[in-house]
Amino acid sequence: MSDVNAILLLSCADSKGLVAKISDFIFRHNGNIVHADQHTSKAEKRFFMRVEWELNGFALGREEIPAAFLPLVKQYKMKWDLHFNDYVPRMAIFVSRHMHCLHDLLLRRHMDELAAKVVAVISNHEDGRELVEQFGLQYFYFPITEQNKRKQEKKALELLREMKIDLVVLARYMQILSGDFLKYYPNKIINIHHSFLPAFAGRNPYQQAYDRGVKIIGATGHYVTEQLDEGPIIAQDVVKISHRDAVSDIQRKSKDLERIVLARALRLHLDHRILVYGSKTIVFE
Repeated sequence: MSDVNAILLLSCADSKGLVAKISDFIFRHNGNIVHADQHTSKAEKRFFMRVEWELNGFALGREEIPAAFLPLVKQYKMKWDLHFNDYVPRMAIFVSRHMHCLHDLLLRRHMDELAAKVVAVISNHEDGRELVEQFGLQYFYFPITEQNKRKQEKKALELLREMKIDLVVLARYMQILSGDFLKYYPNKIINIHHSFLPAFAGRNPYQQAYDRGVKIIGATGHYVTEQLDEGPIIAQDVVKISHRDAVSDIQRKSKDLERIVLARALRLHLDHRILVYGSKTIVFE
């Protein structure tokens, strides 16, 4: 308990004294704030905040905090989530045949760089089995055709629910998940895309970039929604390329970038630094 912090994420209509009210709530219960950040959207007049405080010495038990905070929630009509940094979410990774992001995540997990437990890897191909089992993890193979897609997706969803999965990461999973699947994990499925969305969407993005003679290529980590590749963006980055780069060079640079951006997006989610607002995100880095 001595090292456990509570993390509060909230949003509401902007109003005078909000920061003071929230800080006073923590102070009145003998809490010590260790991180606090806020943002006000001038266009929508909306307030966003992330505040983290120590539970050591806090007068309320973690199960008592929601009820004690409820009067402020009602007064300001807040949307809010409360987290504790000692909870380790259970994560499943979906992958097809591109192994670079999967390999990176498994290495980070092996080196204790991810604040999550990788419970399973799920794929529509057998290509990653040997790699995954080398790390002592379970590998589940659900081959997909046009005829069995819905049935296999249902089986995968049942597996996730059986294994009590909190978070899904699509590490270059080349299948589109249905709305029936997505509704069980709102803002809890993270995807990596091979470009600055929506540029070079679709097939063979590296060849498209090469043909256009672009000078930078990008990668985008985002939440998955029913609108393909249009979910709220968490993290993006770019790398320079030149006329000297062949398609293979662009692929290599893009893979390096995808690893970094996916890991960054995942870390931001696990650290509870993201507030989703409509089609956008507020990211407290």
